[in-house]
Amino acid sequence: MSAPYFVEILARNGDVQHRHRVAALPIRLGRAYDNDCILDDDHTAPHHAIVEDSEHGLLLSDLGSKNGCINQGKRQDRITLSGNTVVRIGHTRLRIRSADFAVAPELADTTMHGWEGITPGLIGLFLIALLMGLEQWQGDVEAFQPIRYLLAIASGLGAAMLWAGIWALANRLFGGHARLGRHLFILGSGLLVLSIFSTLSKIAAFAWSAEWLTRYGSLVSIALFCGVLFFHLRTVKPQHPKRFLVTCMVLMVGGSGLALLSNLQGSGRTADELYMSVLLPPALRDSPDRDIDQFMARTATLRNRADATRASAVKDGVDGSDEDDSD
Repeated sequence: MSAPYFVEILARNGDVQHRHRVAALPIRLGRAYDNDCILDDDHTAPHHAIVEDSEHGLLLSDLGSKNGCINQGKRQDRITLSGNTVVRIGHTRLRIRSADFAVAPELADTTMHGWEGITPGLIGLFLIALLMGLEQWQGDVEAFQPIRYLLAIASGLGAAMLWAGIWALANRLFGGHARLGRHLFILGSGLLVLSIFSTLSKIAAFAWSAEWLTRYGSLVSIALFCGVLFFHLRTVKPQHPKRFLVTCMVLMVGGSGLALLSNLQGSGRTADELYMSVLLPPALRDSPDRDIDQFMARTATLRNRADATRASAVKDGVDGSDEDDSD
């Protein structure tokens, strides 16, 4: 190792918080002002440790401190340092690297800087406000009152800002940048996709009697929610897409299983509802027209089947009672 040397103060997640340059060995560490690297940590001694050269490289030695020097969870009086050795002194995590330390190659930039700032945030807020207004309009059965729409939109935007703000805080802590606008855009896009699926699935279920589209719609909602989580996580740490994809897949499978078990426990069936409750205009129904005669003939056939079934059930009941009396 060659001079100069750099003492790096690390955060708990391993990011470098501060970097101190020291021209030559030895390097004295502690709270006192005559040290080469002053540690602002009440749990370190005034003269806590010293770093010197040895035949195996840099060697960190404890100077008799109360709390000692911790490496890999164990207190050690002497620790041989490589460029990646992390030592905890008091509450301070640090490592020491020399000028000839080989750094890793640069990462490919997949951040999409064009989607930064106010533009994606405004788009996300517009989508959320539009969807909240449409949802209020679909369920509104009273005379139009603007205040109800304003309250619905305001509450939706407030919840969206809270959700995106939490992710922006995580992004700032673990990614270095808040990216609030992009998190708002991700949320707005996810809600838009969910709304489109909900509308189209109801129309398709009503038009072609595809009841499974509404009976198991919660599984699609869970999948879309996990997709939104994936893009949030990818924004925070774009260098770990496979890890986040596996995590979201596990969450999707677990959430789907819990939803099916909850339905089974509540109604005895895995479906969200016992029958399709979607009612839409008859013009959307993809079925051939029937005249009154055809309808009545079909009704007569169903009535005859019902009468035969009832008569059979009554006969079986009478026969069973006769056998019980004879016994």
